[in-house]
Amino acid sequence: MTLLSVNINKVATLRNSRGGNVPDLIEVAEDLQNFGAQGITIHPRPDERHIRYEDARNLPKVIKTEFNIEGNPTTKFLNLVCEVKPTQVTLVPDAEDAITSSAGWNIKKHAKFLKGVIDKLKIEGIRTSIFVDPDISIIEAAFETGTDRIELYTENYAKVYDFDRENGITPYILAAEKATELGIGVNAGHDLNLKNLAYFAQNIPDLLEVSIGHALISESLYLGFKNVIPKYLECLVN
Repeated sequence: MTLLSVNINKVATLRNSRGGNVPDLIEVAEDLQNFGAQGITIHPRPDERHIRYEDARNLPKVIKTEFNIEGNPTTKFLNLVCEVKPTQVTLVPDAEDAITSSAGWNIKKHAKFLKGVIDKLKIEGIRTSIFVDPDISIIEAAFETGTDRIELYTENYAKVYDFDRENGITPYILAAEKATELGIGVNAGHDLNLKNLAYFAQNIPDLLEVSIGHALISESLYLGFKNVIPKYLECLVN
């Protein structure tokens, strides 16, 4: 079964919109795990407009599954994750003012930099993943960095799901097959939801983990976390 890691950035956005501590991010993370989530993901931005660095420091107190921290490996970010030591760090090439992730790494261009970052994280005992587009040459380049996993950026699949899902998923299947051939674990995320997740999970070989935030939080406004988490887990049973 593919593991479900829930990105709680949007919960922090709601909290920050009014100040104070409602909703309580720590309580939400604990509840999500009790409802069945198998991991918690956060993506702190440099301006801390949703997840704050202090959140990253406090969350390990309640995380009993896996803790995944995503972000651009700036010096400040690397200092944070080396302090917190989450289960996994996912390296994402975001600009500082990015609203959300919009592309994977050009690993061929940044291979030396990424290898240095990954070497440092491995010394700290942290599993590494690189956010990538479904491109065979990029997957091959990822192997040279020594990363443990890749996270397939799934926005393009989500965009065509309603009218061309078979062709839309093909690059992801090929990328996952290449990663598995090279001994790299496969994660996925971005714009996956209750509508398109099952088809993706059923067709991607050896999919280890999906990280889902915006859609899951939005769907929970109608159905509640307690009801939505089992629905996602059902999508991930192959």
